[in-house]
Amino acid sequence: MDRKGVVVILKKGFIGAGIVIAVLVVFGLMLMGSYNGFVNSEENVNQSYAQIENQLQRRLDLIPNLVNTVKGYASHEKEVIASISDARARLAGAKTPQEQATANTELTGALSRLLVVVENYPNLKADQQFTQLMDELAGTENRISVARKDYNDQVAIFNKKVKRFPGAIIANMTGFDQKEYFKAEPKAGEAPKVDFGGNG
Repeated sequence: MDRKGVVVILKKGFIGAGIVIAVLVVFGLMLMGSYNGFVNSEENVNQSYAQIENQLQRRLDLIPNLVNTVKGYASHEKEVIASISDARARLAGAKTPQEQATANTELTGALSRLLVVVENYPNLKADQQFTQLMDELAGTENRISVARKDYNDQVAIFNKKVKRFPGAIIANMTGFDQKEYFKAEPKAGEAPKVDFGGNG
């Protein structure tokens, strides 16, 4: 083979190697960009979840004051007070979004029963501390609802990235799994049953 033939073969080899390297660089950049997108999206999910936890903690902090105020007026309503305390403890011990959603629903139901009981105590309804605590609790409930929606929106964005191509491949390679939604229990939409002890 003459010198020109060797040069042509070397040029083709360099061009082929250059193309392979360029493809690998482009693939590497895509992989890095996709991975960083997963990291950012997961951080958004975690940040949104932290907001739910902050509001749930605020709610947990308000409950003892509310219970103590009710005890002062309606100490014989032990069942309702106990159900609130038990539901609060379950919420405080919940770890996953689903456990927290379930415990949150239980606490909401217990608080609904408390509101029914309060109707029997006009002095309690008129108590300034009770009214203030109920207003704070209502505001916290609204913030929980907003935080839950924001969290679920971030989870939806993240989960779509995990499921879509090429994200599914990259997520599988790098260990990113779908996130759990903060879902209300199916019974959360039902109004609590109220029995005023009438003979119907």
